[in-house]
Amino acid sequence: MDTLLPGIIAQQIPTSRLTVNVLSVAGRTGPAVLFVHGNVSSSLFWQPLMLALPQEYRPLAIDLRGFGDTDAWGVNATHGLRDYSDDLAAVIDALGLEAVHLVGWSMGGGVVLQYLVDRPGTHRVASLTLEDPVSPFGFGGTRGLDGTLCDPWGAGSGAGSANPEFIERLAGQDRSGDSPLSPRQVLLAHYVKPPHVPEHLDILVESMLSTRLGEFHYPGNSRTVDAWPGFAPGDLGVLNTMAPTVFRISDLSGVEPKPPVLWLRGADDVIVSDTSLYDLAYLGSLGVIPGWPGEQTWPPQPMVSQTRAVLLGYAAAGGLFREVVIEDAGHGPHLDQPERFLAELSDHLAGR
Repeated sequence: MDTLLPGIIAQQIPTSRLTVNVLSVAGRTGPAVLFVHGNVSSSLFWQPLMLALPQEYRPLAIDLRGFGDTDAWGVNATHGLRDYSDDLAAVIDALGLEAVHLVGWSMGGGVVLQYLVDRPGTHRVASLTLEDPVSPFGFGGTRGLDGTLCDPWGAGSGAGSANPEFIERLAGQDRSGDSPLSPRQVLLAHYVKPPHVPEHLDILVESMLSTRLGEFHYPGNSRTVDAWPGFAPGDLGVLNTMAPTVFRISDLSGVEPKPPVLWLRGADDVIVSDTSLYDLAYLGSLGVIPGWPGEQTWPPQPMVSQTRAVLLGYAAAGGLFREVVIEDAGHGPHLDQPERFLAELSDHLAGR
């Protein structure tokens, strides 16, 4: 099927690191707004928003390595999210962007944050928008606002947390809605707030099915440990890049210059939440995962509260941020509340 909407152009952009697939809107110039997708998705998720963006902006969206039509190079998870953020830097260079408004969704929020903190004084970020971003202390295995590790090896995070049937259905290119673990049903149950059905649903499913699989990609490798729940992150692949042992952004005070930050999140997000259905500690507290050590040593990860704490530190150091909670929205407010999302983003880009 044709996955590009009318007016959207796809180009293969050679960079100093790899060849990256970049979407743009035909005929648009002006300040660049570059969208970075999350896990098990691709640039295709941004198309309606790109077309709806005010005419004075140049919308761009990239496929991260191992997703969509970008080179399927493996991911070294010991770098945290830096394989992706360094790829992003290479794209910005290759496109000749002197200044760019970055928008990162979910894992992509972590990618744009990593790009920013690794380049004090040299980043090119005019503004930053975080949509339901992964916690700055990774996904799973931490407690408290400071992201204290529940286990020194990061047990409970990484590739071992992936659902085997979901992986199987991705591998089988399952386009049906026959199972709650089919990509289509996962999208409808968790990417958006039910009963919303996003526009161009079939294209979004194709985007999910573009995810490369295996130990070098999604979900990555894992290793057995004695600590609950019995696994710790490996050193390869997507989910291990967000393990709290390798991805930790505890302090944004060193970012210079400090771009304004807009943090947008769905009020009913079940993926990135203080009660995330993807956090094994929260599932353990519900009795879904047996052997949970308990609230004192292994409480549910306060993902949203951790993000807020780090952004408050940014504000204390002179940065500006605004938190916007979009009601009746799930993990992807740009999908289930596109008009509200666009209004907030447009105001942010215009400095209002």
